[in-house]
Amino acid sequence: MAPQPVRGKALGPPLGLYSHGMTAGPGELVVVAGQVGMAAGQVVGPGDVGKQTRQALANIETVLRAAGSSMRDVVRLQTFLTNADDIEGFMAARREAFPAYFPDGVYPPNTLLIVSRLVNPELLVEIEAMAVKPVAAAAASPTRGRAAKKPPATKKARRRTGR
Repeated sequence: MAPQPVRGKALGPPLGLYSHGMTAGPGELVVVAGQVGMAAGQVVGPGDVGKQTRQALANIETVLRAAGSSMRDVVRLQTFLTNADDIEGFMAARREAFPAYFPDGVYPPNTLLIVSRLVNPELLVEIEAMAVKPVAAAAASPTRGRAAKKPPATKKARRRTGR
């Protein structure tokens, strides 16, 4: 089941491209570390929060695809900006990028925080994501084969089980 937005009349409409909450059916949780405006180890668009936002979203999509998931499975975003003056540029970049990522117009919840700086002072935005990969995709995922192997039985365990 695809993630579904949670709407509450008492809350009023969201103030931007996000939902107040999101429910997701059974599946596998995919947690994406904060992604920034870097590609191939280089800052994209120094001083341009819009370019960095678009790159951070593209990086999130890359991680999700590697996990066998997609942006449509995202149930939560958390955004960190280093300057409150960049909010409008960030919002504009989302308005440009989101229709391709979320064509049904249902956007995941997003928390926006202003922080003093990120790991590299040239970075203006960092975005974390959480997705729930549907059960069918989770079962076929390349990440499923990475489960730890059972350790070999000890002599004591073999005596108990007769093996």
